[in-house]
Amino acid sequence: MHVTLARRQIMRRRFLHLAGGAAALPITAHFAKAEAFPVRPVHIVVGFPPGGPGSIAARLIAEPLQHRLGQPVVVDNRPGAGGNVGTEAVVRAPPDGYTLILVGAHNAISATLYRNLPFDFIRDIAMVAGIMRGPLVMVINPSLQAKNVTEFIAYAKANPGKINMASGGNGTTPHLAGELFKMMAGVAMVHVPYRGDALALADLLAGRVQVMFANLPPAIGFIRDERLRALAVTTATAWPALPGVPSVGDVVPGYEVSAWLGLGAPKATPAAVITKLNNETNASLADRALVARMAELGGAPMVLSPSELDAFVAAETDKWAKVVKFSGAKIN
Repeated sequence: MHVTLARRQIMRRRFLHLAGGAAALPITAHFAKAEAFPVRPVHIVVGFPPGGPGSIAARLIAEPLQHRLGQPVVVDNRPGAGGNVGTEAVVRAPPDGYTLILVGAHNAISATLYRNLPFDFIRDIAMVAGIMRGPLVMVINPSLQAKNVTEFIAYAKANPGKINMASGGNGTTPHLAGELFKMMAGVAMVHVPYRGDALALADLLAGRVQVMFANLPPAIGFIRDERLRALAVTTATAWPALPGVPSVGDVVPGYEVSAWLGLGAPKATPAAVITKLNNETNASLADRALVARMAELGGAPMVLSPSELDAFVAAETDKWAKVVKFSGAKIN
């Protein structure tokens, strides 16, 4: 009896030891999997067609990032609905770090601009890392006599509703940058939306519209050729790519607009994966060749932690909500 009882106790201890080890296996495997990330290609979804600022920024960061991650980083363009088609695709993707979304000011604007989005950007997307930011530039046709922002505001107030303001489309950052200017400077301008920056700039060059808050990359050549007059940049301070051009905020205190881009992921993506992606993205942004290429495009690296990007996006969303409501712009 004593021998049998002793054997039973030994067998029971062995069983509990083995069961405990088996129970620990999924946890160990989970941590090993998180530590091994990535083991296959990572996709960056861009909600706009190839060739635009978003695609350029995504490809700029993809090249150094794939070297650091040891896996291909693929840029996947899924245009539609002001970037919202691509965002929804990532919201619904597995939260494993292999599907990222290129985020930007368009997401902060869309949160209020669109009436019935099937997702909540802040709730459903986890911020991963910044990529780049830069100014828009307030440009006018040289036929307009204003030489600076002060003279432009005086002319606009003396001629209410007679200035046509171009943009690349309703709800775009250039459109809302102009609406913010109208709101803060107290001027009336007529918004004329186009299907993209190229068409808007063509009519500005032809004098059919008078002013545009333009993305810097497509406008900078016309500024340097003196075919357009740059009155100011929209960032809080002057910008190196346009020496001698002041900030709108120098005349309209508190005015600030940045064109910015970063990376996001589905909300439930593991923290360890987000931390790894943030670290490798920020390390990539320290590369001198990449910084020089961004400068050529009128931008600069946007190095932020996930929590810093979270706070930035929340502030941007709140700011643009006020501007959208002021402008009355809505898209169903």
